[in-house]
Amino acid sequence: RSEQARLGAGVVEEDTEEWQRDPGFAGLERVGGVDLSYIKGDDSSACASLVVLSYPALEVLYEDCRMVTVSAPYVAGFLAFREVPFLVEAVQRLQQEEPRLRPQVLLVDGNGLLHPRGFGVACHLGVLTDLPCIGVAKNLLQVDGLVRDELHREQIRSLQREGDAFPLTGTSGRALGMVSCGDNNNSSKPLYISVGHRVCLETAVRLVKSCCRYRIPEPIRQ
Repeated sequence: RSEQARLGAGVVEEDTEEWQRDPGFAGLERVGGVDLSYIKGDDSSACASLVVLSYPALEVLYEDCRMVTVSAPYVAGFLAFREVPFLVEAVQRLQQEEPRLRPQVLLVDGNGLLHPRGFGVACHLGVLTDLPCIGVAKNLLQVDGLVRDELHREQIRSLQREGDAFPLTGTSGRALGMVSCGDNNNSSKPLYISVGHRVCLETAVRLVKSCCRYRIPEPIRQ
C-alpha cells in the first residue's frame, strides 16, 4: 500500500501534450496498446503484448508479444504489481530497438483512476514509463459506491449513438471514469474509460472513441 501511495502521488490527471488540446489531435502520430493475457487454466503463464499503431490511419507499425512467467501472487487491488513489470520491459525494448516508434500515448487493457485507491494498472504503467496512459476496461470495477445495478444498466441502454458517454461518479462525488459506447451497434457492451496518467478524462474519451473501429479500440484489439 505504501509503494502504491508513493507512486500514486505522481499521477497527473490533466493534458500535458499539445496534440491533446487539438480538436483533431493534430501532432499525434503513434498510439500504443498494451495487454497481458493469461493462458486459460494457468494463472502463471501469460502473453505480454505491446502494439504501436499509426494515427489516424491505425495501421500496425510495431508489435512485441512475449510469453512470460508471472510469479507475483494475485492480490485484489494490487494487480499492477503482477503485470506492469512485463509491460514496462516491453516499452523499454521498444525504446532500445525502435526509438522512433515510441508511442505518444498508451491505451491499457485495464483501469486507471477507477480503482479502490485511485491507482490502477494504467496509472501504474504511466508513472513508471512517464507516458500518457488511458485505462480501457470491458467491465465495471465496483468501487466508491459504483454498482452494476438496474440504474446503471438503464444508463447503458440509453447509449444510442457511437461515442455516447456518461460519467461514473462515485459516492465521493468524484468522476472516476466514463462509460462510452465504442461502436454504433454494441451499446449493450460499453467501455469503461479512466485516466491513467498525463491526460484528462474528456481527452481520454475522445481519443478512445477515435481509435474504435469495433467495440474495443484498435490499439488494444490488435
